[in-house]
Amino acid sequence: MLESLSLPPQNALKRGNHGSSVGEFRANPDRTLPKSVKLHRVPSRTKYVPTRSLSITGNGGVTKSLRGVGSRDGVIIVDHGSRRRESNLLLNEFVAMFRERSGYPIVEPAHMELAEPSIKDAFGLCVQQGAQRVIVSPFFLFPGRHWNQDIPSLTAEAAKEHPDVAYIVTAPLGLHELLVDVMNDRIEHCLRHAQGDADECAVCAGTGKCRLY
Repeated sequence: MLESLSLPPQNALKRGNHGSSVGEFRANPDRTLPKSVKLHRVPSRTKYVPTRSLSITGNGGVTKSLRGVGSRDGVIIVDHGSRRRESNLLLNEFVAMFRERSGYPIVEPAHMELAEPSIKDAFGLCVQQGAQRVIVSPFFLFPGRHWNQDIPSLTAEAAKEHPDVAYIVTAPLGLHELLVDVMNDRIEHCLRHAQGDADECAVCAGTGKCRLY
């Protein structure tokens, strides 16, 4: 099973005054992995596990390995953003849930476009709270233009004001077996609501959309 994906320093992490691109990895058996990508196989309950180890090149070219999120890390959870205020507020609720469940001290929401706070706003808030490394986690299902170009570019622009702060743009949610449970739970809840056995969820509340036609 896949436990971790180690990327070389030039792809794994960008400093605030460097380029804006990030390394790309897609779990596709038909593709040949670059030689720079090394897969470590250890026992795991799932083959879809997020990155656990990062290689970081600091000042002077010294490479060190940091595992997990620490007290001086800031996490930005970024979604697309919407003109609909209610949709944007759902991200705030998710970030509050994530912060409480993870125990990470610095977690901020951000919208890629159309709403505030922006990635730049969230990056600055993380730094104000003492973050020395910022982890930008896209609240997106699959890789696409936003992950390949837009979010890395916006993050690089935000980081220019904080040249001593390292940052990384993580992979989107992708194919993770826990998402199967999330999808199934959503389906079952909506069916119970349509049958009158459950209240509307926070997503559908007040819309009347969760019903049989």
